[in-house]
Amino acid sequence: MHIEIGSYKAKTKFAELLRGVSLGNRYTITLRGKAVAELIPSETAQKRDVAAAIKHMRHFIASQPPLTGIDTKALSLR
Repeated sequence: MHIEIGSYKAKTKFAELLRGVSLGNRYTITLRGKAVAELIPSETAQKRDVAAAIKHMRHFIASQPPLTGIDTKALSLR
């Protein structure tokens, strides 16, 4: 989610904004209506989240029983 916020409000609610950033929110900070800065999640955190998601997905796939007896031609969308 991308949110615009004035500089005074950003200053007074900085801890709250950081919590939002940790959840993936992005903020554009404005001064007198003009965008002056962006507060966004760090690339390191994003890469770590992607790596964790891949690890969980691989674990999930490995824990599933193998599929047998499936006719892939019957699944065709023709």
